[in-house]
Amino acid sequence: MTVYSQHANRGKTQILATYQGSDGVVSKTVTSLSDARLAAPIVDVLNRISAFATVPVSIHDSRERPGGYYPSKHVAALTDDAARADLLNGAHSLWYEYVCLRLHQALADLESHLVALPDTVSRAIRSELELEERDLRAGLADFTGTSSGDEPEVERHWEFGHPFVKHDDGLRTLSNETREQLDRREGGLAAKEQAEAVSHLRVLVTAHSHTDAMWASLDDPSCQLFAEPFDSDGFYLTVQAPELGGNNSSWEVEIGRWEPDDPDEEYGEHTSATGNSVVLCTLPAAPETHEIVHLLKVVDEKPLLLAQWAATPVGTSLEGTTLAVTKRFDS
Repeated sequence: MTVYSQHANRGKTQILATYQGSDGVVSKTVTSLSDARLAAPIVDVLNRISAFATVPVSIHDSRERPGGYYPSKHVAALTDDAARADLLNGAHSLWYEYVCLRLHQALADLESHLVALPDTVSRAIRSELELEERDLRAGLADFTGTSSGDEPEVERHWEFGHPFVKHDDGLRTLSNETREQLDRREGGLAAKEQAEAVSHLRVLVTAHSHTDAMWASLDDPSCQLFAEPFDSDGFYLTVQAPELGGNNSSWEVEIGRWEPDDPDEEYGEHTSATGNSVVLCTLPAAPETHEIVHLLKVVDEKPLLLAQWAATPVGTSLEGTTLAVTKRFDS
């Protein structure tokens, strides 16, 4: 629906909303701030919110299931606190629930930013979200033929298949590649298994969102988190959710190490390397988000702990944790 930007004007920084109007592309001022450093995070989070709200209702659900379109229930979360809480409930599909989770995180980020802003600015931004929701709903009603005809005039136009948004959030949440990956992941899952997969996704994605200080990536948002802190001497850690519908039914924490493909090279000098598993910890129960966050922060603060943990014998817990090694991959 809308692309947000900032613009310096007469000693202040304006936050601009740019959208498709009845006469073409329009830019209007949402609010002004005296400090550009306060405007930048607001612009970023507004772009994320706009994209997460708009893209799911602008594309076809291409899974081999009846329906054709993604739900629009998440749109209410732009202005309704109860609807925001509901973003964390549901199991429509892995990709849709992933977007809902990221929208929930973006809205929470916005609220944390608004605390530091004057009331007039906060009110202007909340009014902006109200306008965004109203016009998006009007566009959806017209598209689905449910419009009553007495709605207020639409200022921002929405057209299915052409979301006017900026949606690079760094995690490729809204990319076709991510959507197809998650669609393949849930293929063949029964309803109960799909609900479990969504639950696993929420744990991993939320844990990842709390580990900004280290290099950690969601190799697959629904099943694996990979972390290789700087100065870890080639060791890395993965947190793996169960393979639903497969042979692995437990959460696992694994420590591995990159080994040079050329045996005459030392780690750090090679041009190519292969990751090899060293130790595996099979968890007796699903971890809580805060447990994963703690684990990742520990290795971020002390990267060489990974090398120490990699020497742990089977049956012994990794030092400073309750994770017991259940398998070693060396002799």
